[in-house]
Amino acid sequence: MELHQLAYLVAVAEEASFTRAAARLRVAQPGVSAQVRKLERELGQDLLDRSGREVRLTPAGVAVLPYARAALAAVEGARRTAAELAGLARGRVAIGTVTSHDVDLATILADFHAEHPGVEITLAEDTNDRLVEGLREGRLDAAIIAYATPPPDLDVLVVADEALDAAVAPDHAWARRSAVRLAELRDRPLICLRAGTGIRAILEAACADAGFAPAVAFEAGTPQVVAQLAARGLGVAVLPASIARAHPGLHALRITRPALSGRLGLAWRRAGPRSAAAAAFLAHFENSR
Repeated sequence: MELHQLAYLVAVAEEASFTRAAARLRVAQPGVSAQVRKLERELGQDLLDRSGREVRLTPAGVAVLPYARAALAAVEGARRTAAELAGLARGRVAIGTVTSHDVDLATILADFHAEHPGVEITLAEDTNDRLVEGLREGRLDAAIIAYATPPPDLDVLVVADEALDAAVAPDHAWARRSAVRLAELRDRPLICLRAGTGIRAILEAACADAGFAPAVAFEAGTPQVVAQLAARGLGVAVLPASIARAHPGLHALRITRPALSGRLGLAWRRAGPRSAAAAAFLAHFENSR
C-alpha cells in the first residue's frame, strides 16, 4: 500500500469520477484507475462501485476512506511539523480574543514575533461563542475567552478572575445600596454585552438557575459602552467589578445570592494535533504572565 494510492482513492471518492479525480491530481486517468485497482487487490475488497454513471464507494470503501484520509493528513502533518521545527520557518498561529480585557496581547504577540520572525500570526476579535467554535473546529490555535466554567473539551490557562457587579446611575433607586440579590434583577431593564459573550452567558445561566430570563433592554459590544448607557439612566448594567467601580458616573453594587464572577483565560483544544508554532506560542504566553 502506497500513499499515492490512498490519495487516488480519496480523490475518486470525492469527485465520484476517475476522470475528474485525474484532472484534479494532474495525472493520467488510466494511472489512477490502475493504482486504485492495485489497492483493491491488496486489500482483497472492491472499494469502488463502477457500475453507474458516477463512481460510488462500496461498503468496504466507506469503511476504508476515513483511514485513507487520516493517513494522508498524518503525513502532511509530519511534513509541516518537521518544517516548523526547523527554526519554525514556515509556521502559522491563529489567535482569537474577546473584545475587552486587560491582557497586554499586543506586547505578547510582538515579543513572540521577535523570537520567531518566520511564524505568521493572525489575530481576530469575536464573540465568546464564536471563539470557542473556532477552537473546536481548528480555525484557531488559541483564544482569550471569558467563562464561568471551562468548556469541557478545552484546556484553559486562567489569566483573570473577577466578580460581576450591577451598576446604576447616581440617581437610581438603588444608588444608596451596596448590594443587590440576583432575584431582584428579574424584570428590571438590564444593559449587558451582546449575546454570545462570556459575561452575557454567565448572566443568562445564573438567571436560568434562579428561574427567570434576564430582561435585556440594551446590548452593546464593549463594557465601556454598557457603562455609558447605564450612566445615562437607561437601566441596570452588568459589568466586571473593575469597570463598574472605576466609572465616575456609576454606582456599583455587589450581586449576591449567588455572587456572579467571570474568568478570563487563554484556551486551546485539549485533543488533536498541535503545530509546533501553536505549541511555541502557548509556552511563550505562559512564560509572559
